[in-house]
Amino acid sequence: MASAAEQLAANMNFGAFQKATELHKRIWFTLWALIVYRVGTYIPIAGINTDVFQQTFQQQTQGILGMVNLFSGGAVERMAIFALNVMPYISASIIVQLMGSVYPPWEKLRKEGGEAGRKQLNQYTRYLTVALAIFQAIGIAFSLQAQAGVVDVPGPIFILSTVVGLTGGTMFLMWLGEQITSRGVGNGVSLIIFAGIVAALPISLWQLMQQVSVGQVSPFLLLLLAVMAVVVVGAIVFMERSQRRLLVQYPKRQVGNRMMGGESSFLPLKINTAGVIPPIFASSLLLLPATAAGFLDPTKMPMWAQWVPDAVRLLQHGQPVYMLVYGLLIIFFCFFYTSIVFNPEDTAENLRKYGGFLPGIRPGKRTAEYLDYVLSRLTVIGAAYITAVCLVPEMMVGFMGAPNSARALGGTSILIVVSVTMDTVAQIQSHLLAHQYEGLIKKSKLRGGKK
Repeated sequence: MASAAEQLAANMNFGAFQKATELHKRIWFTLWALIVYRVGTYIPIAGINTDVFQQTFQQQTQGILGMVNLFSGGAVERMAIFALNVMPYISASIIVQLMGSVYPPWEKLRKEGGEAGRKQLNQYTRYLTVALAIFQAIGIAFSLQAQAGVVDVPGPIFILSTVVGLTGGTMFLMWLGEQITSRGVGNGVSLIIFAGIVAALPISLWQLMQQVSVGQVSPFLLLLLAVMAVVVVGAIVFMERSQRRLLVQYPKRQVGNRMMGGESSFLPLKINTAGVIPPIFASSLLLLPATAAGFLDPTKMPMWAQWVPDAVRLLQHGQPVYMLVYGLLIIFFCFFYTSIVFNPEDTAENLRKYGGFLPGIRPGKRTAEYLDYVLSRLTVIGAAYITAVCLVPEMMVGFMGAPNSARALGGTSILIVVSVTMDTVAQIQSHLLAHQYEGLIKKSKLRGGKK
């Protein structure tokens, strides 16, 4: 027999959506926030000759800048105030979460600090975001100034204005993402990256069609890319909805003259517990050394450091070393982030506290060990799936000669788009479900009052 929640979910329709006024406000707030973000991607930083920069950028789209431009929705191509996007914030989150596992004071804040500890770690993340954004903005300012004709009036004023503009843009996006999470629908930072990728998809498709029309890309390869995109979307939907359900039994107990309990439920464990975080984290870490090395002038480097540009070149898209490191980083972050978001010991303790147990498994330590055993094997499958999805377009570009725009049709971009869409739809359904529950409670109170 279906539960009350399942019956309510089955009865949700457009009429229920029309009555959910609070949900309407949240959706409109999210849409307006994303519109503000998209407008910001068209506002260039001061002192840039956009025509010359466009020509310079076109020569570097096959490398790191192309990937950053995809995530930022074209902001890098226009050198807009949102060119850094939320990448410094994501990098800062990686560092804080890593430190939260190895640095005892932060580990204590994460495990025992509760809500106050979480807020403190979030504050550290914001401070580190500012530092990383300033560092990257300084590098970008000097790099732009070193290219002939890109900057109208080179000098300290240009460097200062660029650092302030890019850092301010990142901090604004970080704040905007937090506002979307609290006052809108969905995860704010994920939706900002989602909006950038979706905005770049039509451009990538148009470029791909133009390359086919002039003979640079064969129609067979275009068909193969289309099939790959459909297969990847289907695989993502299937794997993201897949879960392992563990039966949880609750014993009967006597309360007064009545017998309570004796019910059973399920503990759902997702195959991909980490979500889209591993490829985003992996991409961010790979961007850091390449970005830092891009600001160096090889002609002015000492002899012992001449190997740095060649080593960084191996970490560009399409290179076997890049694919290997990218895949290993994704696998690492799958296990690392899963260990952060799901703690088997805490789950086992909560089950024991409320009298629940897994049939055939002793409560407490044995339950935690079993949960860790199951979750580890699920994470192996999830890590393999995410790695395969992200590396398929890279292999097609590196080994089959597919154009750079093929990355927009698969891999990390499609994984983010599909996963964020599913997560946002799930949150909308949760709001509708809560609205229906509130309506039922109000009706029951009115009926009780009439009696």
